[in-house]
Amino acid sequence: MDNRAEIRDFLKSRRDRLTPEQAGLPVYGSRRVAGLRRGEVATLAGVSVEYYTRLERGNLGGVSDGVLDALAQALRLDETERTHLYDLARAANTTPARARRRPAASGVRPTLQRMLDAMPTVPAIVRNNRFDFVAANPLGHALFSEMYADPTCQANSARFSFLTSAGRDFYLDWERVARNVVGSLRVEAAKNPYDRALSNLIGELSTRSDAFRVLWGAHDVHVFREGRKRLRRPVVGELELEHETMLLPDDSGLQVAMYSAPPGSASEDGLKLLASWSATMAEVN
Repeated sequence: MDNRAEIRDFLKSRRDRLTPEQAGLPVYGSRRVAGLRRGEVATLAGVSVEYYTRLERGNLGGVSDGVLDALAQALRLDETERTHLYDLARAANTTPARARRRPAASGVRPTLQRMLDAMPTVPAIVRNNRFDFVAANPLGHALFSEMYADPTCQANSARFSFLTSAGRDFYLDWERVARNVVGSLRVEAAKNPYDRALSNLIGELSTRSDAFRVLWGAHDVHVFREGRKRLRRPVVGELELEHETMLLPDDSGLQVAMYSAPPGSASEDGLKLLASWSATMAEVN
């Protein structure tokens, strides 16, 4: 990833979306654009126009935390965007030789797999920062069985979302899911700018999916935590599931996502039916 271009485009996109009224600035006369001018951002951040222009051109080398905080406040960045700005600044001050490279996780510890399998009524999966599914319990595998069955996906939910028609059918709120996937990949790209496999995945999706390319150009960022997803499975129909995502407390970068349905709901019945179908398929195979 071109760090300077990423910094430039991210700062400009945040400046363009913020109006003077939102920033508490007076408006005089007509304006050609709705967003803030560079000079207005510089005033809000307490730096010179020349210095802010240098920053927006992609040069965050040597910038202090105080300036980054002032810039984040001036641009009204949320917590995820503020962290993303810090990641971009850290990458700007890190050489490839000093960059921290996480090992490509291809599986999980046996103890973690046993814990996943000990939750028979809760679909659970483990993924890395590139959306590769590296582990799942039987119900998690059943929930995403269409992704696993498609060799073009390579057990990767980003490919499933953008490169298959099944992905669009699976996620009933596909547009929201797609934005979140793209935003999460952008966060990871800033954290790991020298991750070749991550860069290759982003390049593949940009080349093969117009939808991905458009969303990538928006420079939005996202971090998965908790939420709700509406899914459609051919076996059981529509499911509305709540999910929790937790980062493992080690250096693997792996995240565990668990899905559940409210007690007594139609989705809970659907999960039970899916579990029954999964057990039947396991016996057949």
